[in-house]
Amino acid sequence: MRTSIDLTVEHTEVAVDALSEASGLPKQRIKDAMNKGACWWTHKGKQVRLRKAKREIRAGTRLQLFYDDAVLGRKPGKAECLEDRGRYSVWFKPHGMLAQGSQWGDHCSLLRTAEIQLRRDCFLIHRLDADAAGLMLIAHDPKAAGALSQCFAGRTITKDYQARVRGLLVVQDRVVDTPIDGKSAISRMTTIQVEEADETSLLAVNIETGRKHQIRKHLAGMGHPIVGDRLYGKPAPVPLQLLAYRLEFDCPLARERIRICLPERLNSLASPE
Repeated sequence: MRTSIDLTVEHTEVAVDALSEASGLPKQRIKDAMNKGACWWTHKGKQVRLRKAKREIRAGTRLQLFYDDAVLGRKPGKAECLEDRGRYSVWFKPHGMLAQGSQWGDHCSLLRTAEIQLRRDCFLIHRLDADAAGLMLIAHDPKAAGALSQCFAGRTITKDYQARVRGLLVVQDRVVDTPIDGKSAISRMTTIQVEEADETSLLAVNIETGRKHQIRKHLAGMGHPIVGDRLYGKPAPVPLQLLAYRLEFDCPLARERIRICLPERLNSLASPE
């Protein structure tokens, strides 16, 4: 079942009651949907998620419910907090997990997972494809989020990835600068390992820009799509073989050079598919 409800409360009432009456859904389902981030309300002039089922809603307040059985029935992946540095934390995001949720829910997102595990405010600093896995940073106050976001936006952060691609590809510091969506996009690639048995190659990829699906598009354009890339290559019995494994930057908070590497135990690309 997939439905959306958009209503303006006519008189003060409890949120779960108003949404249940408007949607025809049982209150328990509404409560579950609210807990998973599928309900929104206008609060202090902004549309934000409403999770408290028993909250009293004043007349004139806008409520929205985005209910989808398939989305709400999903189970969150096993993200892992690798380091808690106070004002920000370092996480491993698994394949298939969203960085942040959608209007239909956020219980399967890294941001919500971090909020629940650390019990504090969490702010997204950068993005990583849902299909990819690897390192992500989460900020815990607005100023830290702004400062760290500037590192990504200003291209002052080194972002290193590993990708297992189809075909035998031997390159050394090869630069690919094919524009993406009309914007500059620069990727540098070096071969780590070639597997003749299954005709795949493991590459180290560094990106100077952060366009949507940049690495995937550049590699597919070279005729070597990433293994498991259902959008630009061929389906495979494994997830997208793209891993964000290192971040290096001058931290504006600690005022020192920070180098973060993914633990080897979480590197799923070390051996061929």
